[in-house]
Formats: sequence, C-alpha cells, structure tokens
Amino acid sequence: MTSRTVRVLLAAVTAVVLVAAVAYAAVVVIGYQSRATATGASTPVPTLPAGARLVFRDTSPGQDYGVVASVPLADPGAKRVSTGLPCDRVYATHENLMCLHTDRGTTTSFQATLYDASGSALKSWPLAGVPSRTRLSHDSSLVAQTSFVTGSSYGYAGFSTQTTISAVNGVDYGNLESFTLLVDGAKVTAKDRNFWGVTFASDDNTFYATAASAGHTWLVRGNLRGRTLVAIKDGAECPSLSPDGTRVAYKKNTSTTATKRWTLAVLDFATGTETQLPIPDSVSVDDQAEWLDDGTLLYGLADPAKPGDSNVYAVKADGSAAPTLFLRHAWSPSVVR
Repeated sequence: MTSRTVRVLLAAVTAVVLVAAVAYAAVVVIGYQSRATATGASTPVPTLPAGARLVFRDTSPGQDYGVVASVPLADPGAKRVSTGLPCDRVYATHENLMCLHTDRGTTTSFQATLYDASGSALKSWPLAGVPSRTRLSHDSSLVAQTSFVTGSSYGYAGFSTQTTISAVNGVDYGNLESFTLLVDGAKVTAKDRNFWGVTFASDDNTFYATAASAGHTWLVRGNLRGRTLVAIKDGAECPSLSPDGTRVAYKKNTSTTATKRWTLAVLDFATGTETQLPIPDSVSVDDQAEWLDDGTLLYGLADPAKPGDSNVYAVKADGSAAPTLFLRHAWSPSVVR
C-alpha cells in the first residue's frame, strides 16, 4: 500500500469519526433544547422511587437526554427511572430535589428550583448565569447553588461566580461575597474574590467551600451564623464532606502549565494527611465529587469520544485502587439513602 493510499484512508476515517461525533452532539442537543422550549407541555413532576437511589442527569442519546433520572444504588445497571425534568445540575435527598436549569426562549435565562418529595416546586431563584454546582444538607434544611456570572467560566482568566446559601424553610443567607473571608487571620477584601462548590456539615451552621482571589484558591470552613469563611488549605476546589464528617474530598490542580489538570484528593481532618487518588494522568476531573459511602467517591467525567455525553466513575477514597466505571451516560450524581 502506497503512502498516498494510507493518507487517503486516514483522511476518510477521520472524516467519518468527525461526522459521527457532530451527529451525536446535534441529536442530543436538539432533543434537549426542544424540551426546554416546548410550549403547552405539562410540567414534569420530579418524584423519586423509594429506597436508596443514585440520582443524576441522564446524558444518554434520545428523548431523556438532559433530564433527571435515578437507579437503585444496589443495582446501578438496572433500568433507569426518568422524572422528565430537564436540569443542567441536580442534587437530591429523600425530602428535596434541587435543579439548576437553563430556560431557552426569546431570551435565555437561568434558574434554580427546589422541589419537595411530592414533586411540587417549593422555591425558585434566578441565577446570574450558567449553572455550575448545587448541594443540599443531609437533613435537607439548607441548600446552596453556584452559577457563573454571565459571560464567565473556569476556562477564562478573571471568571466570576455567584454562590448563595438558603435555609429551605427559613432565612436566606445570601451571596457568600457578603461573608468575611479570612486567610492566615487577615481579611481578604479584594474585588476579585470568588466562591463556589459548597458542601454542608451535619450541623445547621458549618459548611465548606472554595474561595479564590489573586490567582490563589483555598478550601474554606464557613460559619453561617457568624458569616465568616476561614481558609484551612491551599489549592483545594469543589469540596465534598464525607458522610462521617472526618474527611473532605476535593479536586486539585496538578498542572505546571496554564492548562489545568484536576485530579481528586482527600484530606483527613484529624491527621492533616492528604491522599491523592490514582486518577489517570490522561483525564481531568472537573467535578464536585459525591461520596457513595465512607470509603468510595463518585465523580462525573466527560466522554471525549462523544460530545455532550459523560460517565460516572467510582474510586476508593484511600487511594488503594484505580477508578472503575460506575454508570454510563450520567452526570451530576447524588446519593440518596
């Protein structure tokens, strides 16, 4: 076979792959947008089956792309149950479901909607831009939401986020930018402060989040009643507190170049030991991890071969084993027990 023939065949194969990828992306995006802009359709009622479930955003191609679905924790390969509710990011407990969504129409807007166990909408908040992160406390009393301020994203220098915390049946604590940020005992008041990725402790006052300013990021411990944020570790983003409250998982940038590469790490509060998890160097985990149990973490990872698709992986929190595929065609996992 001549070198010219090889080049022609390679070009043909590349073209086929590109066409397939574009076709896949077009199908799933068009399907999602048609549901988001449909008029006259009944509003989905996002009720969840009883029992321990994994709730997630479905990314499989077809009519359920982009909607909230669930599978039994004990059998993630079982037939998934769809709620019909489109969400960009979702988090759920047995009492509530929080949905961050994009509403497309004459103009595009971004909203956060909280539902109760019967599927009724309880509250709704406007978002400043594209949805990013959301969390509910274990007792469903507190809810947090993060969005990009319109025009920003993590991929751009000078990005801006807005993060708020509210009591489900009470006070609205507002934007975390109104809290006092302390780093090494000194107040940080710079205008470029950003906060994102909240995770709640078991009490009704303590939470953890990411703070950033002047190119630095910190894991911060928040106090709702005191309205303070205290930096406790450098270089930790999107924290997730373990069910027993003894450890916190987060994503960590290990790149030495301008292109970020995030892996996952776990900090033991008692010993101060950080364990970096064996995430392959070929991938970057841009997600807020979720604890499956006290020993295992779940995280979403975009599928590079299928634009718009993603999968959920599981990895041991002690770093003892490589990640394994937990659920195909899924994003934004939350464990409901």
